[in-house]
Amino acid sequence: MDIPPKTAPPQISFADAFRYWLKLGFISFGGPAGQIAIMHQELVEKRRWISERRFLHALNYCMLLPGPEAIQLAIYIGWLMHKTPGGIVAGVLFFLPSLFILIALTWIYLTFGNVPLVAGLFYGIKPAVTAIVVFAAYRIGSRALKNAWLWLIAASAFIAIFAFKAPFPYIVLGAGIIGYFGGRLAPDKFSTGGGHNSSDKSFGPAIIDDHTPTPEHARLSWPRLAYYSVVSLGLWGGAMAILAMLYGWEGTLAQMGWFFTKAALLTFGGAYAVLPYVYQGGVEHYGWLTATQMIDGLALGETTPGPLIMVVAFVGFVGGWTKELFGPDTQFISGAIAATVVTYFTFLPCFLFILLGGPFIETTHGDIKFTAPLTGITSAVVGVVLNLALFFAYHVFWPQGFGGMFEWPLLIIGVAAAVALFRYRAGIIPVIGGCAAAGLVYTQIQALLG
Repeated sequence: MDIPPKTAPPQISFADAFRYWLKLGFISFGGPAGQIAIMHQELVEKRRWISERRFLHALNYCMLLPGPEAIQLAIYIGWLMHKTPGGIVAGVLFFLPSLFILIALTWIYLTFGNVPLVAGLFYGIKPAVTAIVVFAAYRIGSRALKNAWLWLIAASAFIAIFAFKAPFPYIVLGAGIIGYFGGRLAPDKFSTGGGHNSSDKSFGPAIIDDHTPTPEHARLSWPRLAYYSVVSLGLWGGAMAILAMLYGWEGTLAQMGWFFTKAALLTFGGAYAVLPYVYQGGVEHYGWLTATQMIDGLALGETTPGPLIMVVAFVGFVGGWTKELFGPDTQFISGAIAATVVTYFTFLPCFLFILLGGPFIETTHGDIKFTAPLTGITSAVVGVVLNLALFFAYHVFWPQGFGGMFEWPLLIIGVAAAVALFRYRAGIIPVIGGCAAAGLVYTQIQALLG
């Protein structure tokens, strides 16, 4: 067994931290669980920048926030180590590589999507995405639905969105209220929230150790909080005002900024939870993209580094491209600017939550309380994600509707993907790669026979 070191490592320079956060932006595959595991292995176990307890304490807080918890955890640790610039660098570098990669991949998808080679790959990817979403519902449900009360919340959420087309924000609000009162009336039934338990495992002294005093910049200061609030509102309001003045409030870019601001405040439970809301707005209300494109975008998001919520950049790019914001000859520029606008408004609240809420959290290193609303919301997310899986399955297996032909080859590929995920615990990227290859082989054989 390895013997933990007895002394903490030396202080990390801003330049060294910058290099690590940049590296993380390119290797953060695997969704939030994989990204958090990567940070834990690197920052707690190997580099010892932060202790196990302080890491989990920060993670518990990030789990309670709307938005992607992995990027918020990176912002929190960067902020603790190198003040506000450290938090900004950690957060921006977490998603910036993914933004550039998705812009390039989306351009390839829109430009060459009808080429037989690319079309064949996406033919096999679609049923894989359906299986992945079903698996996501299973993973969330296996952790969250611990008793009949939580099962009832999940079932009610599914019925609300499937049968009554209830808007996703109302479902989140209702589940949070039920969780709040449920935590007071039956705390034992709502004590299985999204928090992470502490651990007695020690990897040796860390730079930010269990008993390291909170640095001055992370202590509660009302003038500092007021300053951050004004700056944050200015960054949001100023950007919205510029878009509204240049292109009108009803213009595509201003509407994207407003819509994805709301989406950023509703992503309790991870990216899969907000996808139905993005679908309702992007596909049904605004018409920025089609249902099939939404499925393809999720596949691209799964195969790129960074938070899965970066699928919103795909939505923005396709919307900008489709609406030809700056004319028919500038579709790439339109898409790239729309993707950047969407990313800006989606992630801006992440920085606000940490810079404003972090000092409150640093006042205590005990467990985070009041997780009962999160428990209710997480339970509702199971039903919402299951509805999303059914939506994907309908559009994949009956591409022309129930009156059209049923795609048996896609069902076979989807079942194979599900078996790989559920039975063999295969990774997301290998599953997508295998299904893409199967789709390409099938379409090429069909072309030869036809």
